[in-house]
Amino acid sequence: MILAGVLATTTYSFTRSSLMQQREKAEINLAFANARRVQNDLLADRTAIEIALNQVGDSHRLLYMDGKWTGTSQMFTESAIPPILKDQVVSQRKAAIMTTSVRNGQALIVGIRLERINATYFELDNLREVREALRSVQIALFFSAFITIMVGFGLGLFASRRAVRPLANAAQAARAIADGSLDTRLEPTDDPDLQVLTAAFNDMVSAMQQRVERDARFTSDVSHELRSPLMTLAASVQVMESRRDELSERSQAALDLLVGDVSRFQGLVEDLLEISRFDAGAVRLVKEPLVAHEFVRQAISVSSMPKTEVRVTADVESVVIRGDKRRLARVLANLIDNARIHSGGRPTVHVQFAEEDEPIGNIWIIVEDNGEGLIDGEAEKIFERFSRGAAAGKRSGQEGAGLGLALALEHITLHGGRIWAENRQDGIVGARFIVEIGIEVPA
Repeated sequence: MILAGVLATTTYSFTRSSLMQQREKAEINLAFANARRVQNDLLADRTAIEIALNQVGDSHRLLYMDGKWTGTSQMFTESAIPPILKDQVVSQRKAAIMTTSVRNGQALIVGIRLERINATYFELDNLREVREALRSVQIALFFSAFITIMVGFGLGLFASRRAVRPLANAAQAARAIADGSLDTRLEPTDDPDLQVLTAAFNDMVSAMQQRVERDARFTSDVSHELRSPLMTLAASVQVMESRRDELSERSQAALDLLVGDVSRFQGLVEDLLEISRFDAGAVRLVKEPLVAHEFVRQAISVSSMPKTEVRVTADVESVVIRGDKRRLARVLANLIDNARIHSGGRPTVHVQFAEEDEPIGNIWIIVEDNGEGLIDGEAEKIFERFSRGAAAGKRSGQEGAGLGLALALEHITLHGGRIWAENRQDGIVGARFIVEIGIEVPA
């Protein structure tokens, strides 16, 4: 842009200077020719000044002879001649040329001494053709500069986008990988400067994918290997439970701890198997239409707290959602278990439309408890794997392994919904977990 402006200004200045030089040279030649003709006419008849001046063309002329000024135009009088020019020609008897300002702009005045008739001849050129030519040049340069700037801007934008496109592609690929798409790769390029970067990036992602898959296989293999001995252990515990009355009080207390730990261990193994299936991308949804409030009531009835109160707003009683019944029920069961562990009393479940500032066409399933609530920063970490919040470090036989909420997040994300946690908004101390899922619109 700056270069185009500089070039346009330089071109205009050069053109103006060239035109003025040419015009000055032409005007000097014309003025001397006209002056000689006037002088010759006045040598024949000294009194015919006006006739002599009017016979030498259409320029503005002025003659000073015998102490009198005679001109051909009212705009070109003695007052229009700069004093410096008048002094050089009249007093110093030298031919001179000068550019001066007149009513219509700048003009060129040539002064010539006519010695043979003892007079001074002045001729004015208003430079109209020069001004028109310069105006045309200005317009042409303006549009040329504008077009140059636009073309330069377009080429610069194209070049910059082409230059940063590999970085944008890398950033997009990095975001996709961060979102879990580990099969994302950068496209091969012919640019030798980018080939090394592309190859290194793809190799890094491949290595990371292999590591994740290896870890997932390890988790899955370990979980499968643990299932059989766990089943044997659980069966043995059931036998011991059946003969509980034969045990001492101390042995019964130990048995209770063993029953709780075995149950928790079985849940952990099942959760690990489920997590490994998510990591391997092997989870497939079996969707079916579900009447929202009926499904929620049914899922709660088979949870660890079947008498949990369910509150349904009137406007969602006929709302239908489409989802995997087993997985959504697992989400609600996990949320109820979480509320049971952390709440000081029974949780409450609400089914309602999403609030006004949320996307239209979604419903909320809210599980509220009246426990201690969430501390600062806990809402962001609570859905991480093996995150147990305030239950970490405690041993009561009822706390989970920290995978329930992580699995709930995976299930809801797979349904295209959202789940988050926050403190209650009704002034009561406690937390609430909100599941947002889209409703099925009738065809």
